[in-house]
Amino acid sequence: MAQVKNNKKLKWSLDYNTKSRSQSVDIPSPPGYSQSLSSSYVESSKDSDSNLLLIKKLWDVALGPLKQVPMNLFIMYMAGNSISIFPIMMVGMLIVRPVKALFSTQSTFKIVEGTQAVGQKIVYMFGNVVNILLALYKFQSMGLLPTHSSDWLAFEEPLTRVEHIGGGLSML
Repeated sequence: MAQVKNNKKLKWSLDYNTKSRSQSVDIPSPPGYSQSLSSSYVESSKDSDSNLLLIKKLWDVALGPLKQVPMNLFIMYMAGNSISIFPIMMVGMLIVRPVKALFSTQSTFKIVEGTQAVGQKIVYMFGNVVNILLALYKFQSMGLLPTHSSDWLAFEEPLTRVEHIGGGLSML
C-alpha cells in the first residue's frame, strides 16, 4: 500500500518554518540571545552544569542521614518504652541502618573527587553516628542496655526505692 501524502492544511494549524510572502519583517531575537556564542563556551557551560549537579546530588546524599533524624525521633516516640517484639524491631532497625551505612561509606562516595569529598564524607558519617546515638538512647530508656551493676552481677540486688513522690507529697 502506498501512503498518500496529505498536503491539506487545517484551519487551526500554523507553520512557523516557512515565511509567508505577506510578512517580510524579521522577528527580533529574544533578550539574552546571541548568535556569536562560541561552541567551546556552550560545551564548558554544559560541563560545569553537570559538575554542579553532581556536587549538589552528592551533598544531598551526605545530608540524607541528618534529614532522617526527625523521622527517627518520631519512630522512637511511637515505639514507646514497653518491651515487646514490635518496639524492639523498630529500634533495632534504627541502629542497623546507620551501621550498614557507615560500613558502605566508601562505596556510597566512590565517584566523589575534589575538594568537597572529605567534607561530604564527614557530614555523612556524622549523621549516621547521630542516628546510632539516638537508637542507643532509646535502647537505654527501654532498659535493654546493661548500665547498672546488677545487670552484670547475679548476686547483687537491684536498687529499691525507699521513697516515692507523687503530686508534690512524700509518701513513705
